[in-house]
Amino acid sequence: MTTHMTMTADAADTAELRARFRGALLRPGEEGYDEARRVWNGAIDRHPALIARCAGADDVAEAARFARERDLLVSVRGGGHAVAGHAVCDGGVMIDLSLMKAIHVDPARRSARAAGGVLWGELDRATQAAGLATTGGLISHTGIAGLTLGGGLGHLMRKHGLTVDNLLSVELLTADGTQMLVDAESEPELFWGLRGGGGNFGVATAFEYRLHPVGPLGYGGPVFWPLSEAPQVLRVLREYAPEAPDELGITMSMMLAPPLPFLPPDQFGKPVVALVPVWTGDLAEGERALAPLRRIGTPLADAISVAPYVALQSMLDGGAPHGRHYYWKAHRLEHLSDAVIEVCLERMSAATSPFCQIQGWALGGAASRVPAEATAVGRREVGFELSFVTGWAPSDTEGERNRAWARAGWEALGADSVGVYANFISDEGAAGVDAAYGDRVARLTALKDRYDPTNFFRMNANIAPSGGAATNPLTAPLGDGPDDGGPR
Repeated sequence: MTTHMTMTADAADTAELRARFRGALLRPGEEGYDEARRVWNGAIDRHPALIARCAGADDVAEAARFARERDLLVSVRGGGHAVAGHAVCDGGVMIDLSLMKAIHVDPARRSARAAGGVLWGELDRATQAAGLATTGGLISHTGIAGLTLGGGLGHLMRKHGLTVDNLLSVELLTADGTQMLVDAESEPELFWGLRGGGGNFGVATAFEYRLHPVGPLGYGGPVFWPLSEAPQVLRVLREYAPEAPDELGITMSMMLAPPLPFLPPDQFGKPVVALVPVWTGDLAEGERALAPLRRIGTPLADAISVAPYVALQSMLDGGAPHGRHYYWKAHRLEHLSDAVIEVCLERMSAATSPFCQIQGWALGGAASRVPAEATAVGRREVGFELSFVTGWAPSDTEGERNRAWARAGWEALGADSVGVYANFISDEGAAGVDAAYGDRVARLTALKDRYDPTNFFRMNANIAPSGGAATNPLTAPLGDGPDDGGPR
């Protein structure tokens, strides 16, 4: 079994690497180190022995070689948005792609190449300059790399498929140091695995995407109702969403009402339910398509409007700031049954934090018409992704109580679950991987055996090689510190 040591990256040990490295190398105590090791989830507090802030693919190769020769644990940071904090490790080498921001848009081919450190907001702004877009994340400061490799949900998925359905190629560094271009012609089996199998097979240093005419304007925004109207809202959603036009993306959220300017002040802090439709087709048709959702019950507020596509892509950012402590648990559901709705109502009524949310995504349209065997992504059928998400301020000492809130909702829906979206795995370990990939696990394991038999890349939703190599150490519930048993 492979073991990994904790090292001290002193000046002598890193001198040879510095001579060959164009980016920045940061050791503990050096200026910029603490900022570079921080990720989106403020509950993650790990200390790499060395942070390699790469300027390009050659730097990625050098950093990986340095770690491989010393048998060191490696983590890879793109956007740093995984709730489990896979981007940062303790005592190993953190390969940081966040300086790699190159984007090239080819309007004639309707394609874009983007480096592995690009965020979705950055890619959206670049492609929208040509009136184009591809399916991307709902939070604009999510990295393109992690979201793409895990599948890629977004507002455009019902019209244009998941992000991986629009992926044309990946530039990849494998565990043995090989740099390769992976696409459907050159490496079809590996390309299959990269479209949903996460960061298990190497470091993706660049992506090429198919683009579609989108924007510059779209039509969407949130509509809020009091929690008492949630059963009616969710029953309409479950009937309407499966047959909705492809141009309409729909997300749902239950939360304690935030102090938004369009909500009545007397509702702040009270439980509410919101639908967030986004229409990217003809604007006149969009008004008709959204009408059945807007006339449910008596909304507290209706903030749907015509807005730039980039604004619609970033409108949810305020609910997911960097540095807050986060935890979530998720399921893929075939239906929003009355029993599921009851669990959601109970959990929202019992919220333990101002930042507790229940989030849902309506799956269907083009994303569900792609053959199931085409990519490594799990369930594609029409249905719903549902997550119990909690957050709390760093000063809040009730982390375990908040996590228990999310776990209780997740456990209550276990019998209804048909899987989980790979990017929503948190602390389920191998059981989460099995739930995400089902009968694809064997095929993914064969790829792991071929491209990473020692599990060099294991800080991820880990597909373990069959040879018994060490697995991802992040098997305990996420925590705030040593007192609650969570990883640091």
